[in-house]
Amino acid sequence: MKIGGLKKTSLIDFPGRLSCIVFVQGCNLRCPFCHNPELVLPEKFLPPLDAGEIMAFLEKRKKYLEGVVITGGEPCIEGEGLLSFAKTLKNIGYLVKIDTNGTFPDIIRKAIEQKVVDYLAMDVKGPAEKYELVSGVKTNMADIEESISLIKNSGVEYEFKTTVVKELLRIDDFEKIGGLIKDAKLHYLQRFIPSKVVDPKSFSYHTYSDEEFETIRRIMLKYVRECHVR
Repeated sequence: MKIGGLKKTSLIDFPGRLSCIVFVQGCNLRCPFCHNPELVLPEKFLPPLDAGEIMAFLEKRKKYLEGVVITGGEPCIEGEGLLSFAKTLKNIGYLVKIDTNGTFPDIIRKAIEQKVVDYLAMDVKGPAEKYELVSGVKTNMADIEESISLIKNSGVEYEFKTTVVKELLRIDDFEKIGGLIKDAKLHYLQRFIPSKVVDPKSFSYHTYSDEEFETIRRIMLKYVRECHVR
């Protein structure tokens, strides 16, 4: 895998687990507000980290860490490489969390079937008619819907999440987002914070007020069992 970064310790990225984070280079989407442009835009890539050194680090830290979060970019863009990496982590004794945008349902299915993932987190960008606007590219909604179904029925712990940008998503859009993930266990509303972005125009974007987020959360609770703002 093309590993673009490593965060050696995290208390929050793998729920209930002390973990580290492996960042994969490359993404098939171009969400303008993405806060990891150095993992998305090839012109911003640094030389990948040595995979052997990463594995050596993980071997040494096994007595301290419980899990490894594989994020990006988009980890599933690595295909069989992701599955092989996750299997190696499982063999060492780690729990594995994979963050994904849901555009590679075949890889998600294989990860579930091969039992190399313990937690799945999928970004749900918006309602179907706005997916291209929010993701920055033409998106196959059949893939998105298939991934949502796979994750909900996987037997693996999971969450769905949506980054909330006021200029891209209206409050009433969340009725349709709720319909996409209907009966899901957990959904997070993520505040947009303009720090690093893929498209500089996004620096002028905003998120909603606390009161508006509560309105959105109540909409989502008509469709999902839990919804939280973070």
